This record gives sequence, C-alpha cells and structure tokens, in this order.
Amino acid sequence: IYLVMWALLLSSCTAIQRTAYIQDVQDNTAVNVAHESQIRIKPYDRLTVVVSSKDPELAAPFNATSSYNSLSSNPMGSSTANGASSLQTRTVDENGVLYIPIIGNVYCAGKTRSELSAEIAQKIKNGGYISDAVVNIQFVDMKIFVLGEVERPGQYDITRDHVTILEALAMAGDMTIHGNRQTVTVVRKEEGKTKTYVLNMLDTKMFESPAYYLQQNDVVYVQPNKYKAATAEINQNRNFWLSIATTFLSVASLVVTILAYTK
Repeated sequence: IYLVMWALLLSSCTAIQRTAYIQDVQDNTAVNVAHESQIRIKPYDRLTVVVSSKDPELAAPFNATSSYNSLSSNPMGSSTANGASSLQTRTVDENGVLYIPIIGNVYCAGKTRSELSAEIAQKIKNGGYISDAVVNIQFVDMKIFVLGEVERPGQYDITRDHVTILEALAMAGDMTIHGNRQTVTVVRKEEGKTKTYVLNMLDTKMFESPAYYLQQNDVVYVQPNKYKAATAEINQNRNFWLSIATTFLSVASLVVTILAYTK
C-alpha cells in the first residue's frame, strides 16, 4: 500500500511539473517585463481616422465622407456611413504610409494609435486648418491566431491596444494537458521578414521575451508534449499492425475457402 501511495505521489508531482506555469516565481518578487506593450501599426492595417472639432464643418473634409470624396482620388478610403461624423476605413499601404485628405500622406508604420493621432492633429493645426483638431484612430480588425494543443484553436479578435501571450492562451481555453509548456512558439512578421520566438511558460524569463506582448496577426503555436507524440505513435503502430492482421486473416480465410471448394 505504501509503495502504491508513493508511486501515486511521484506521478502527481511529475504531472504538476509538466503543466504548471511560471514555476520559478517567488511571492512578492518583481520580474522584468518586456518594455514593448502597445500594438504598433503595420503595413496593410485597416484604420478608421476621425477628425473632430468644435466646428464640424471644418473637420468634415478631413473625414472624407461621401460629400467630400471629390477632394481626393485616393483609392484606399471607403466611406462606411453618411454625414460628417461617419467612420472612414483607410488601409496602410505596403510602405507604411496612410493617406489623409487635405494634409496628404503620413508615415505611420511602427507608431501607436496615440502617436499617430497626435501627429495628424499637429499637422492639421500647423497647416492652419483647425486650431482645436482632435483625431481619433481605431483599428478596424486586429486578430491573432492560436493553434496546436489548446482547447479552442482558432482566430481571435483583439479589442485592446495590448494583449499578452497568457491572455491569448486564455482566449483559446488554455493549453490541453498534452501541450508542451516549455516550447510555445510565436510566429511574427517584422520588417518584411518572418520571425519566430520560443517561450518557456514554466520560467519567469518569458516575461522578458519580445513576444510576451503580442502584435496583430501573430500566430501562437503550442506543440504537443512527448507523451502526446508517443501516444500518437503507439496508436499509429497499433493501427498498422491491426491492418496487417486483418489483411492476413482475410487472405487466410479466402485460401481456406478455395481449398474447401476444390475438394
């Protein structure tokens, strides 16, 4: 009985070591966290840009509503509503440039929403168009993708300016018992290149990774652990040998039938 209890205790400790997050964390101890937290604008992002003022007539041309489309031939804007306060969807081009009516092209790649808003507002004021311009910028669609050994793999919308990898895993229902918590991979496109980051979710050093805070269109992949891989291999081998045995029995039965018929 003691041997059985000891074996169960050891297996329980091993299971905890495989599944518990940030195992080296200490109570009331500060950890270093990656500095970059806010999502930054990238080429091909779709944004809504709304310019406001105490005088709506002054702000209306910057919002490029249907009444003011003649002011610009820019093909990247598409009006989504009528009136001076309508939301205007604009796409950042491949060079990271966003077209704004009246003031022209604005380079925005690598900037946060608040940084770009302040820059556009300042350009409007410096041009003498509106002295009290207020610019509001929103992402039209921001998504991340969570794949592999999670409860609900799929595509998830981001509704805030920052999201951590822990929050992304929570969106997907957390890892399954078969997820490898030591090798969670984040695939990210940066400066025209695809980069990969591997995070060990058992270690507090994951907070220091550039991929701790996710960016739009990041792909989070949870690899299966060795136990899941071994189980899959066993099942595959078992299915293979069952298929061989079934085929052998079918052939043997056919041979017996033919022999019996010939007699």
